[in-house]
Amino acid sequence: MQAMELLLNRNSHPKLTEPVPRGLALERIYQAALRAPDHAGLTPWRFIEFSGKGLDALGEIFAEAQLQQQPGTDIEELNRLRMMPYRAPLLIAVVARIQEHPKVPVSEQLLSAGCAAHALLLAAEAEGFAGIWRSGWLCFDPHVKASLKLAAQDELVGFIYLGTPAGRRKQLPERQLADFVERWV
Repeated sequence: MQAMELLLNRNSHPKLTEPVPRGLALERIYQAALRAPDHAGLTPWRFIEFSGKGLDALGEIFAEAQLQQQPGTDIEELNRLRMMPYRAPLLIAVVARIQEHPKVPVSEQLLSAGCAAHALLLAAEAEGFAGIWRSGWLCFDPHVKASLKLAAQDELVGFIYLGTPAGRRKQLPERQLADFVERWV
């Protein structure tokens, strides 16, 4: 796939199935993420990969987080949370490893991790797969962060769900440059 075609047509896919990237394809996806902009060479990101029984473990962490937030949560909601990781057969948590640095503020490190997450999505598309970036309250929950063994200063940027698209591609919205670009000439 040509780079510009990929950038102009990348789309989030909420329904994903097997097959998933494996072997060399998955390695190349990670290598692309490692090329994210990185001021001062801090490499302020890491990835936690979930598949198979790992999806069960993550779903249980989500349910536990809910119970800590709202102890009276009904079983249907807990089961819904347990199944959330199964929206795709492969899930990658993107973690911003925040470090003290005199020239690289926290915001730059978070943005770098965000670029790594976006690179995962772009590289997956380039390898013939698809994905979606999901976040929400679980990314900020202390129980989820502790269960994933994040350091106190680390941030969970989001969950990248990967697989093969199920169903048809959604229509991309038309956007007018004039609504987003201001030119000073």
